[in-house]
Amino acid sequence: MADTLSADFVVIGSGIIGSLTARKLAQAGASVLILEAGPRVTRDELVARFRNSPRRSDWMSAYPSVDSAPHPIYQPKDNGYLIQAGPYPYAAEYIRQVGGTTWHWAAQAWRNVPSDFKIRSLYGVGVDWPISYEDLEPFYQEAEEIMGVSGAPNTGSPRNKPFPMEPVAEPWAMRRLRERLAPTFQVVSNTTARNSRGYDGRPACCGNNSCQPICPIDAQYHGGLAADAAEAAGVKLRPNANVYKLEHDDKGRVVAALYYDPDKSSHRVTGKTFIVAANGIESPRLLLLSTSDKFPRGLANARDLVGRHLMDHPSTSLTFDADEEVWLGRGPQSPSSINTMRDGAFRSEHAPYRLDFTNISRVDGASNSLISAGVYGVEFDKRLRYSAAHEMNVKNVLEVLPLPDNRITLSSEKDSMGIPKPQAHYAIDDYTRKGHERSTQDFKRIAELMGGTNLRPSKEGVFSNNQHICGTLSMGKDPATSVCDQWGRPYDHENLFLVGTGVLPTSATCNSTENGLAVALRTAQYILSEQGRAGVQKPSSSTPG
Repeated sequence: MADTLSADFVVIGSGIIGSLTARKLAQAGASVLILEAGPRVTRDELVARFRNSPRRSDWMSAYPSVDSAPHPIYQPKDNGYLIQAGPYPYAAEYIRQVGGTTWHWAAQAWRNVPSDFKIRSLYGVGVDWPISYEDLEPFYQEAEEIMGVSGAPNTGSPRNKPFPMEPVAEPWAMRRLRERLAPTFQVVSNTTARNSRGYDGRPACCGNNSCQPICPIDAQYHGGLAADAAEAAGVKLRPNANVYKLEHDDKGRVVAALYYDPDKSSHRVTGKTFIVAANGIESPRLLLLSTSDKFPRGLANARDLVGRHLMDHPSTSLTFDADEEVWLGRGPQSPSSINTMRDGAFRSEHAPYRLDFTNISRVDGASNSLISAGVYGVEFDKRLRYSAAHEMNVKNVLEVLPLPDNRITLSSEKDSMGIPKPQAHYAIDDYTRKGHERSTQDFKRIAELMGGTNLRPSKEGVFSNNQHICGTLSMGKDPATSVCDQWGRPYDHENLFLVGTGVLPTSATCNSTENGLAVALRTAQYILSEQGRAGVQKPSSSTPG
């Protein structure tokens, strides 16, 4: 071992959730160390990579995989990091670097609706959460005030306090959708961690339309800012520290984290409390890697539940040409949606969904399609202008139920550091497919109301992936059916906590980051109260865990 480090809290993963958990602990006076597998990269480097990339529509082009901390890359070809076991491909994209994957997120920061916490009780599907909406509400607010969330009324999620700011200015195309779809559909501004005015030292959105892969001015909150905030609070952050094993004592308490640096020298970090915050794939992978005589299946996995109940939000879509010029491409990429199918008695029969409208410029995609079709010259100019002005797209965001056979396991293949790669077992069941079928009625009606022609539905039976990885470390009340309790503590490891979207027991219909962050902030407050840190009261819960 090259050296030994130590801290009160050792947090594994510097994404938005790991960093803001670490920040909250440090603000209470604790010593906190974050171990991040990937490198530290600055915003200006990422902007330059994006602007110089020949693959402008590839949102991972600014985030290459590094040998010391590889992550999945699919363009121009699959790098083979996330092994696919089928039967349906799960092409998850995530980033291993300081700040994590929210460097290139759409910044949607929806809360669940109250019914999402009890779909087993209400609709006879999935599972109930071990906590209620009311338990989480103050931590939603805390997360929103940290990130600077802009939102409008009528989200379906009750609030005790207003949003930190009003929504970003509505793009013309979204205004026309809202006007022409009313009263058949209510189009609302998306709830996003994006500034509509100066907030926390960051500027307002100026409409670059490159939220994914990178906001060039930091109007959009992301994990890089969260990591900066953690360090400003006193957290020590060590990049290029690829944790490959957790060690424990004879009572099951974690005593050390072992990591490789880029030269594959091994280092040992000790601490009083360990928090795994790597993401919904890398966190279960680490627990599964941490085998011992006492825990031959890995940590927190005595009941073979780690990695199970993998969920995301599959999407199908419809592209069409509106009968008027709408000119997508100015402002945020994902500004508006329809939320009427997020909840209802139908959930006993088929998946709920949101309908999300894109505002991504059509120039790049239309240009590539025309070139591929051999169109050039005057005809190219004419058709490109028409597509850029008229083309629109709407997609569904479908719930997936927590199925035990959808899971992350360890592959027999090893990565460039000699560590077993993660392997995805995934399928899309009839519940989700029926939700897709129901949404096609909405697609058709939306196109009709916009005078749509040249309708191009996504390929039948093919679902795109939204990279909302959740469910692999599900929290619950019963050790027989969950990996950890409502506070994120695995049942067999007193000083180990799990935070991140992996602990979410159901996926609902909204992007998973804000839900995961709110749960993590609640966990951090519980840890501090349990340890008697000054000024912290133990959070209440209507559902004892």
